[in-house]
Amino acid sequence: MTEVDLLVIGSGAGGLSAAVSAAHLGLSVLVAEKEPQFGGTTAWSGGWMWIPRNPLARAANIEEPLEEPLAYLKAELGTQFDEARARAFLEQGPRMVEFFQRETQLQFIDGNLIPDFHGNTPHAAVGGRSLCAAPFDGRRLGERVHQLKPPLHETTLWGMGIASGAELRHFFNAMRRPASFLYVTRLVLRHWRDLLLHRRGMRLVNGNALVAALAASALDKGVDIRVSSPAQRLIMKGGRVVGAVLHTPEGELEVRARRGVVLACGGFPHDAVRKQALLPHAVTGEEHWSAASRGNTGDGLRLGEAAGGIVKGDLAQCAALAPVSLVPRPDGSVAHFPHLVERAKPGLIAVLPNGQRFTNEADSYHDFMQALLNATPAGEPAQAWLLCDHAFIRRYGLGAVKPAPMSMHSMLANGYLLSGDTLSELAAACDMDAQGLQATVERYNALALAGRDTDFAKGETPYNRIQGDAVYAQEQGWPNPCMAPLTQGPFYAVRIVPGSLGTFAGLQVNADAQVLNAAGEPIPGLYAGGNDMRSVMGGHYPAGGITLGPAMTFGFIAAHHAAGLSL
Repeated sequence: MTEVDLLVIGSGAGGLSAAVSAAHLGLSVLVAEKEPQFGGTTAWSGGWMWIPRNPLARAANIEEPLEEPLAYLKAELGTQFDEARARAFLEQGPRMVEFFQRETQLQFIDGNLIPDFHGNTPHAAVGGRSLCAAPFDGRRLGERVHQLKPPLHETTLWGMGIASGAELRHFFNAMRRPASFLYVTRLVLRHWRDLLLHRRGMRLVNGNALVAALAASALDKGVDIRVSSPAQRLIMKGGRVVGAVLHTPEGELEVRARRGVVLACGGFPHDAVRKQALLPHAVTGEEHWSAASRGNTGDGLRLGEAAGGIVKGDLAQCAALAPVSLVPRPDGSVAHFPHLVERAKPGLIAVLPNGQRFTNEADSYHDFMQALLNATPAGEPAQAWLLCDHAFIRRYGLGAVKPAPMSMHSMLANGYLLSGDTLSELAAACDMDAQGLQATVERYNALALAGRDTDFAKGETPYNRIQGDAVYAQEQGWPNPCMAPLTQGPFYAVRIVPGSLGTFAGLQVNADAQVLNAAGEPIPGLYAGGNDMRSVMGGHYPAGGITLGPAMTFGFIAAHHAAGLSL
């Protein structure tokens, strides 16, 4: 048996935020991770956090009262709006960022130009509410860097993470602009050096940098991070959670936790039973291909329920939806690739099996996938194709297919990427209605040249436009940064299916992240964080970073409550 003040089960942003915060408050902390590497889905993520009124925004003179983002959430969430938790999140989020900036190795870069998803909703902002983990040198983790889950391989270049924003634009322009070519060449050479010296890249970005900085900060404060140690069951005494039993490589270990247990196991994106119950499109539980970490199989929810916690499916949507394509790997496994980047770029459309568009391709991944589910006739599988021409795919790539000068041969050979010299040939390859596709592309090309999507309003919100490519569109004479005609064969397509970045339906909690029982009362000694906690957004997706922002914030809040300190 071992004894600590706080036991954290799970090592994503929510769990590590709680661990680092608690350690700085003087608590002894053990983090138990199920998988052989720590980081969970956070390590695969973009690392962005939605934290309105954060210090980086204020430093740039972007000031707004708390009531502005609160009003945006109220308008977006409707009947799912929980004012107590929303206020706790908005009040403590900036304090959380200040704490990590001041006391830990985690630093941030601003997202002051990133708009909220729904620019037509009252009180939406055009920037100042987002931030991301700053790049981090993996060497600062020492040998423990090899226990850090690497980024999802298919989203990298030879295993090298690419930061969004200016860095990603350099990669898109590497074959067109000398400055971008030099920038990319330096990063690639550094990455290859790291592979030779350290067996993995050491310049960490996005969610990988967030996890690494949190883990390094935890280790600095003596936090015990154990991998390959799933929790088997919680220990209760007198109605209070007092620890858990772990299954470690050395055998069963009883961990007593004087101040409590935090469940942060990543929700249920790979729990077929829970998906069948809570996701209507997953009729058997298998028709949902999440891009979340494969270890997120609902463990935290089951542990919490066994202690009296409640999971309800009454949210607007129980998963953070995203379009996913299925990428065959040489070893026979299949990767779930989330399409987050290319959909808003000029020259791409999404079509159904009838060859027709069904939504604004530049909208958020969650909105895009919800539109696909709504457009799918009852009883038919939800699927669509992202379609582009040759000029587009060599400039931007398509899903797991990288842009020029990378070869497309392997992706054509394994059937992931479909192609045709003409639209009719591509339609045949996709088993799609050829006449419907031809008519759709002809109409879309005319709309693109006119610069206005009268069918789905593509490119008409700040979020759409920033996801597009205004510079390239202007160079080519296209009026809309998200639209360009598809004219240059061969044409290409990738099939997309329902997926997610994680789940929203978690354990019922209060504003202190305490797990609640059926009577709405806190279960002493039990907290939930990250996607094990019912989303404060109620199953809505108003902005990028609404998973990691609350995860970091409520981890910070849970640690203070467990330490007996008020915020």
